[in-house]
Amino acid sequence: MSAASKVEKFRSLKSLAAKLRKDLRGVRGRKKTAKRKGTSPIKGNDCVLLFAHNGVGKTRLSTEFKDIAKNGSGADTLYFNAYTEDLFDWDNDFEEDLERLIKFKSHSQFFTDLDGMGLDDQIRAHLHRHADFNFNINFAEEEIRFFRDVVEDGKSKRVEDIKISRGEENLFIWCFFLAILQLATEAEKGQPYDWVKYVYIDDPISSLDEHNTIAVASDLARIIKGTKNGVKFVISSHHGLFFNLMFNELKGKRGPDDNNEIRRKAYILHRPNDTPSYTLQDTAESPFLHHVAALAELKAVSKTGKISQSHFNMLRSILEKTAIFFGSQHISTCFNGLPKKALYARFLNVRSHAKYSVFEAAPIHAADKKMFREILAAFLDRYNFVLPDILGNTQPSNASPTTAVAPVKAAAVAAKKTAPQAPTTAPTT
Repeated sequence: MSAASKVEKFRSLKSLAAKLRKDLRGVRGRKKTAKRKGTSPIKGNDCVLLFAHNGVGKTRLSTEFKDIAKNGSGADTLYFNAYTEDLFDWDNDFEEDLERLIKFKSHSQFFTDLDGMGLDDQIRAHLHRHADFNFNINFAEEEIRFFRDVVEDGKSKRVEDIKISRGEENLFIWCFFLAILQLATEAEKGQPYDWVKYVYIDDPISSLDEHNTIAVASDLARIIKGTKNGVKFVISSHHGLFFNLMFNELKGKRGPDDNNEIRRKAYILHRPNDTPSYTLQDTAESPFLHHVAALAELKAVSKTGKISQSHFNMLRSILEKTAIFFGSQHISTCFNGLPKKALYARFLNVRSHAKYSVFEAAPIHAADKKMFREILAAFLDRYNFVLPDILGNTQPSNASPTTAVAPVKAAAVAAKKTAPQAPTTAPTT
């Protein structure tokens, strides 16, 4: 991704949602007349990918995207986000503790005309790639019961009405959605879900491990590339691996028997300084690197001072990956030759270690913010990353985030002259 790639600014999520629809829909050509300029046609995209950290407004953006259709011909967007998960509620039978089941809100358009369509088998085809439990759906009673077949003393036994974990629940809802998505992408006029023109998917992998993340991305990319009825997609995520997988899966030919190229755009979405405005940076065709976007985010908050516990965790994670890249297990490797090498490592260990989760809700003190800036500046000074300009301002990646970190840069320069240096090639993940 080029540091000079285009950054667009938007005053509201509504205007941003309209931009995404335009990317998908394309622009019609217009002939030049005496009263107006001519325009060249722009072909629409099949999919738009968005990377954004939590708290930027991805879920609200999906709602704004959906709501645009309310002023037109009616609903046209099938979406998966936090509201989709709210359509399913647990009834845990607290009195008897025997019949645990999920109740679903069948009045939602999400469930329209599903009874009798054999949806169970389509869900199982996705679910059993990831999990070993099973289920039964009763549309009349609006309930889903779960069971698992186990072996005890050499005999097969079915355990009914089990309570599945939160991760398994999220996975089941995602597979439920995938089954509906297949109906929508295959629907012809007059069939269920023929009203779907757009699909908006926001963070589908919040509780999945790396293996399942790869499998989910592969399944979703296969469905998107196999779409035949013109349905368009927006996919937003804060998960770097998932975004990267989708970025690379959604390119080239649609399939072995389909020579049409799939068209997609990819952006980094950012909200500068927690303002009501937003920036959208096109990643172009260069590979997306999660750690680069994360460093850009850390550099931005170091300037604004709005540093939270999550930023300490992000910084430590990047330092760990860098150390591993150079064959070491210790983050202190990233500061070889600096006088404060041990102090930086010890500080981040305390601020980000799981045993100190009490810090999660505590305010970040000025001294800790100062140390955060100092450590980040030392790291960026050593490894000359080319960072995306998420704030829309031009600044070299190793520019000081604040004047408070100038002393550490002087120390870093002095150390480079007197101590052996670690390799300075930036790692890729």
